[in-house]
Amino acid sequence: MTSSLPSGTELPRPFLPTRDFALSRGFYLALGFELLLDSDVAIFRAGRGEFLLQRHFDTAWAAHSMMQLMVDDLDAWWAHIAALDLAGRFGVAPPRAPAVQPWGLRIAYVADPSGVLWHVAQRRAGVAHD
Repeated sequence: MTSSLPSGTELPRPFLPTRDFALSRGFYLALGFELLLDSDVAIFRAGRGEFLLQRHFDTAWAAHSMMQLMVDDLDAWWAHIAALDLAGRFGVAPPRAPAVQPWGLRIAYVADPSGVLWHVAQRRAGVAHD
């Protein structure tokens, strides 16, 4: 399928809410995401994807925001996440260990300090859309 988007179009970068900008910034640094810009917003990179933390918070928006991070080795990611003591350091809900979901992906769940839920999902071999 060919795209009808103009050339030079980049990957979308979602804006994520922060209740406490410094705490959220520290959370993503602890996870090991690459900080590209540290200013009125913070831009982070994870693999080929990027997102922006902003100094704005809305309870309903944060509670309904989710991000998906596709990884080749979920067990390595889980070991990394588990070693960080995110709940103790950042006051977040304890991360949930990897499990196969009814739709077929094996996923670990991590919530950031503002309530944004991350799905850290194992990429499936031979599935193009993963």
